[in-house]
Amino acid sequence: MTPVMKHTLERETKLGVERGFRLPDLPGEPIKPRTFTSTYFDTEDHRLARSGITLRYRTEARAGVWQLKLPRNGSRLELEFAGKLTAPPASLTEILLAHTRSRPLRPLARLRTKRTGVRVSGDDGPLAEVVMDDVASLDGRRVTHRLYELEIELLNGSEKDLARIENRLREAGARDGDPRPKFFRILGWPPSPISRTPSGPEPIEQVKALLRGETSRLLLHDPGTRLGSDPEDLHQMRVSARRLRAYLRAAAPMLNPEWAEALRTELAWLGRMLGPVRDLDVLLSYLNAERAAFRHPERRALQPVIDELQRERTEARDLLMQALESDRYLALLDRLEAAAQFPVVTGDTVSLLEIAHAEYRTLRRAVRKGGSEASDKALHKIRIKGKRARYATELAEASLGKPATRVIRQIRALQDLLGEHQDAVVCEQRFRKLLRRSRGKLTAVSLGRLIERQCERRREMRASLPAVWSKLERRAAKLWR
Repeated sequence: MTPVMKHTLERETKLGVERGFRLPDLPGEPIKPRTFTSTYFDTEDHRLARSGITLRYRTEARAGVWQLKLPRNGSRLELEFAGKLTAPPASLTEILLAHTRSRPLRPLARLRTKRTGVRVSGDDGPLAEVVMDDVASLDGRRVTHRLYELEIELLNGSEKDLARIENRLREAGARDGDPRPKFFRILGWPPSPISRTPSGPEPIEQVKALLRGETSRLLLHDPGTRLGSDPEDLHQMRVSARRLRAYLRAAAPMLNPEWAEALRTELAWLGRMLGPVRDLDVLLSYLNAERAAFRHPERRALQPVIDELQRERTEARDLLMQALESDRYLALLDRLEAAAQFPVVTGDTVSLLEIAHAEYRTLRRAVRKGGSEASDKALHKIRIKGKRARYATELAEASLGKPATRVIRQIRALQDLLGEHQDAVVCEQRFRKLLRRSRGKLTAVSLGRLIERQCERRREMRASLPAVWSKLERRAAKLWR
């Protein structure tokens, strides 16, 4: 695991204030005033900023630390690393490799912050910190710009506490804040999210927008995948790789076949690298949850099974990290960014509506042929066809509007149902394999119980399939009538 000194998920709200703003009376204790200097780094072409990533070296009381802030589900994950200002440590640059692609990181701005505030308390202890920042942009010792900002950072409080504190500050004169990081504002940079909105009505513009959005999302979750602290990052990265591959397949009639297939081949390779770790994450999470309901002797008997799966996951993750550090992966990222701007097209006139309708008809035939009585293998194929229909409909969503959105939502429900069915199939196969190698009667009995549970899960999913499919057919009939 990459060595990190500190690992914090920030939950904060920023508000705008004018010079001279005074904090209202808030229950709690004043925070000791602080003064610190932050030097912000990025590549020459601002690749970190474009992904919403902040990298800075903060100096306070003659001590310095590297701080990296990564977007995380509407919040930001802050990581701290030991090191000197002369260069970021290797453990930090490894996390950013997909974004920098070995481009040098350069200092772009130096800000001095004078911070005062209060730690707001409730009945059960500290709820949040409310801080007032007086920020000066420095050129040597000369102040070139100045800004003021109010931040509320939750500690042990709830979202209700955050809203209550925010209302109190607004009553005192605070206003909506600028969501950009401070040094973005100092340098006059705009917000940086990559839009999924097409720039024109042409079908190829719809394709480019989706490729752009999913490439951005893949990059968003790359640092978290390298860090390895949250399995959801790896999951979302794998989803993006699959989506990109599916969009290229759905848009095949308008793309150069050799160009598109070569890109899909590389995305399939990335999926194969991500897949084993993700599958083991799902299996271990499920196994640990089920084991919690067992008696203590059974839980103990299953520990060797969990240890074996953990060792396998460690080996799979080592291979994944090698892949993510390879020239092949970095070249794929370059190709994806180029594809989102300049896809190689055939010039043929294509109807995205017809592409989506054709994929849905393929799905409908498969469901009607097998339905809930289909074999496990057939249901897995239906799930794949469902994904293709969904992604093809997403290509046309911007043109078709809400009816397409409703179909996509219902296809997703079908996917979720069949996905859990497939998880049960895979878990059962894995548990049977472990059973054949198990030692000890109690371990075998415990694995047998888990196998029975997978059979029950499959029956439950099959029983739910007709209702989910019926609703999808109704939605689709309104879209393609």
